[in-house]
Amino acid sequence: MKVVSYLGVVPEKNKSFEKTELLKLFIQGVNASGDTGVVYTGNTVQDSQVAVIQGWQHQRGKSAGHLALRQKIIETQQQQKKYVISADSNLFLYFTKNNEPHHYLRYGINGVFPDTAIYCDDNPNPARWQQISKDLDITIGKYRKKGRNILFCLQRNGGWSMGETDLLDWIESTVARVRQHSDRHIILRPHPGDKKSQEYLVKNQKRLNRLTSVSISPSGRNFAEDLNKTWAVVNHNSSSIVGPVIQGYHAFITDPAKSQCAEVTHHDFSHIENPQQFDREKWLQRISMFHWNFHELQNGSAWKHMRNYCQ
Repeated sequence: MKVVSYLGVVPEKNKSFEKTELLKLFIQGVNASGDTGVVYTGNTVQDSQVAVIQGWQHQRGKSAGHLALRQKIIETQQQQKKYVISADSNLFLYFTKNNEPHHYLRYGINGVFPDTAIYCDDNPNPARWQQISKDLDITIGKYRKKGRNILFCLQRNGGWSMGETDLLDWIESTVARVRQHSDRHIILRPHPGDKKSQEYLVKNQKRLNRLTSVSISPSGRNFAEDLNKTWAVVNHNSSSIVGPVIQGYHAFITDPAKSQCAEVTHHDFSHIENPQQFDREKWLQRISMFHWNFHELQNGSAWKHMRNYCQ
């Protein structure tokens, strides 16, 4: 089987060690497994059964060179009924600083959402979760019995995971749904990677002022501080609540089809004052199946697992 990784999908302004190294190490693992792997630096689509890229493409499309190449690779592979393996962020980032030293990342085939991608997680091996929990020093916390706030973990306005949903519209509608069942204070935590988030929320302060008992987390405040005295976390569909879920915070999401946390979160706010407890270990065993570290990329064990789904 021929596998090609594309260095050109990494943005020129953000050619981080991790983003480029994973593409190189993945191919080393392919070759170590007896298949044919190529690291490609050009901007045309090469003939291969499997293409490996970092990231995915925004559904609206963008003109930047690396995004155009991603789009071209995805469309070509799909038209030819072949495969694209995409590397995305580590769901366990809450527990590791700068994703070091192991560099665990998640890998999906032909998509990035649970309802579109193959995540090779249909037969969980408990040993993988045991390994990851040991490497990252993760323990499953007991569910919270008290807390006065509800923390909204916001996503990027206009980000691909929000789809066509406007962030402020989501805030207003979700607050309204919560208010049908709870009067706890709500804190809005802007996405830490969105440099324009505070500006966006301040710009729309008049609309936010209409909401009862809602405040914005101060710029620069860390996640742990926002979680202090929190009863429940609320999110649309991103990975930001994975850490809190593991720690024992009750969680609610509004887009379960695209969330990796669907099986351990509530989708109905009527439960917010009396939430149930979920089997988080079973869930952790499943999501561990699509997380692989750099060593496993290089020695081919990651590819050997994914190869079974690229037939």
